Amino acid sequence: MAAAGIKEHMEVIGADGVHVGTVDNVDGTRIKLTKKDSGEGSHKGHHHYISIALVAEVEGNKVRLSANSDVAVMFEEEKSEK
Repeated sequence: MAAAGIKEHMEVIGADGVHVGTVDNVDGTRIKLTKKDSGEGSHKGHHHYISIALVAEVEGNKVRLSANSDVAVMFEEEKSEK
């Protein structure tokens, strides 16, 4: 399973090679991205999550997704910090 090779601080990139985020940790069946990649406005201060089902491969220090970056961010989930 690809999730076993996913480590903290790895870069998450889309199939197109574009940066999607940075791994904070693996939370069950999702990759939790660091807050610094959370965006601005209403997205600021939220952790975003990407399903491990979108992982195509782990290569070096990168997690490559099976979807292009613009599509992958549409599948992101948010969780606000309280």
